[in-house]
Amino acid sequence: MDDRTLAATANTERMRSLRRRFLINGTAAVVGAAGTARAAAPLGAVEREVPADATKIQGYPLEDSSYGSRSQFETEVRTRFKTATPASSWTMTPLQNSIGIITPSGLHFERSHGGTAVIDPTKHMLYVHGMVKQPRKFTMADIRRFPSLSRIMFIECSGNGLTEWSKPTMKTVQGTHGLTSCSEWTGVPLATVLREAGLRTNAKWLLAEGGDASVMTRSIPMAKALKDCLVAYGQNGEALRPEQGYPLRLIVPGYEGNTHIKWLRRIEVSDTPFMTREETSKYTDLMPDGKAVQFSFEMDAKSVITSPSGEMQLDGPGFLEITGLAWSGRGAIRKVEVSTDGGATWKTAALQGPVLPICHTRFRLPWRWDGKAAILQSRCTDDTGYVQPTLGQLIAARGGALNGPIGSIYHLNAIQSWQVANDGKVSNVHHY
Repeated sequence: MDDRTLAATANTERMRSLRRRFLINGTAAVVGAAGTARAAAPLGAVEREVPADATKIQGYPLEDSSYGSRSQFETEVRTRFKTATPASSWTMTPLQNSIGIITPSGLHFERSHGGTAVIDPTKHMLYVHGMVKQPRKFTMADIRRFPSLSRIMFIECSGNGLTEWSKPTMKTVQGTHGLTSCSEWTGVPLATVLREAGLRTNAKWLLAEGGDASVMTRSIPMAKALKDCLVAYGQNGEALRPEQGYPLRLIVPGYEGNTHIKWLRRIEVSDTPFMTREETSKYTDLMPDGKAVQFSFEMDAKSVITSPSGEMQLDGPGFLEITGLAWSGRGAIRKVEVSTDGGATWKTAALQGPVLPICHTRFRLPWRWDGKAAILQSRCTDDTGYVQPTLGQLIAARGGALNGPIGSIYHLNAIQSWQVANDGKVSNVHHY
């Protein structure tokens, strides 16, 4: 091992030793306390004894160089969807426990086709070539030298909910809708990078390529690239996480998640789209006449009730708050309506600020449950006037039949139904 690797290894061992020492000291300090209990620590958290009265003993000391961890009582984690190989993965955000609109970086959904790439930022480069006046290679230092901006935006996989077209399959909102998350992204406008290379007048498209084992590639219209795309190196106030494309990823506001190329290493400029595998055999929408719609980039308006939602248990009749998230790839959410009787009647929910374009929006509605069976639904309207459809309407537009096969597995934005049983148990159902 070289000196850098040895130093990193030594530091890691030192941190492990400190954690063990503080855990032992913390445990010893409360062994004599009456009524102590133990809480199961979540992944990444240190398990500590719980005193009967925290005011009677000294708290545990923070490590000098600690990154910090959440409470051992907070146990939300991403869940992984079963895939054919470990290198191909979907991990889903626990929306049922979400607070506000920002997704913690460690809970942001993840989709990888060739595992998580390990890239040294000091050696990483972004190569821009093709229909440009001067091909350029940008180091991470070059990228960070440009004026930056930060913007809160959601990303959603176009396969979010792909199991739910024909029958209710996943039990929780994490399973049905967990492939969307919302973060503050920081980086450089893609337009700035492209103009440094000098675009030729007939440049209409670009190809973005990732530096992972799958070498993911997608075509992006030049008009979109110059409008609002971001070459991001930051997420929620820190560097991107490895599974989010460290050290550099493309953010394409409002477009399907597959276009937000992670581990971004190359941009090729052209006058035509590149017709890659990801936009021919994949990520297309089959229509009733057998044709496929390509480049259906934008994510349509969508909402979901996150609480109460699947697998939750209401503790009895009375007041509770119905809350959830709404978003649109075409702009801001203007209205969310909630039904507690399967769509027979609707009430307008309150939108919690800030209400931002291409961003998750939190909605809330107080509800008195009378102890009888109910069907909970939400539907949203964005500022283009688009109204979230029912599943029946969406299937009719795509071709296929209710509870039968359809041609497409992507872009499911239908109204979600949760059934509340007489005993308060909540489950995923289809209600047309």
